Amino acid sequence: MTNDAQALALARRCIVGGAWLMLLAVILGALGAHGLPLVLTPRQLAGFHTGVQYHQLHALALVLVGIVARVTPRSAWLGRAAVCFVIGIACFPGAIYAMSAGAPRALGLVAPVGGIGFMLGWVCLALHARLALRP
Repeated sequence: MTNDAQALALARRCIVGGAWLMLLAVILGALGAHGLPLVLTPRQLAGFHTGVQYHQLHALALVLVGIVARVTPRSAWLGRAAVCFVIGIACFPGAIYAMSAGAPRALGLVAPVGGIGFMLGWVCLALHARLALRP
């Protein structure tokens, strides 16, 4: 696969995946606004909303990675950023959603892995920009 084909494939995966993850975040946000206040405590609901916010932000970050893949030279850092954002979404909001649904509180130990994934995703995106956008 050529570099152009690889960049197009990465862009397609990131934009499509980010869009689906954003759709899921909107659905969960609506659930949190309309259905969950009846069954969750205010503290649980606040945590759920935090999960939705991070989910939305990083689903958009994944779309951003796809767009950046189309307009900059390819580097391994961009693919790493995408993986980190997906891991972050799975672990941080994922743990919050699962605990809201009744999963054991110990699952909360997974959430920091997601937070680290988010941070590493942004670092990878910055490193890509620094390398790919050299004068």
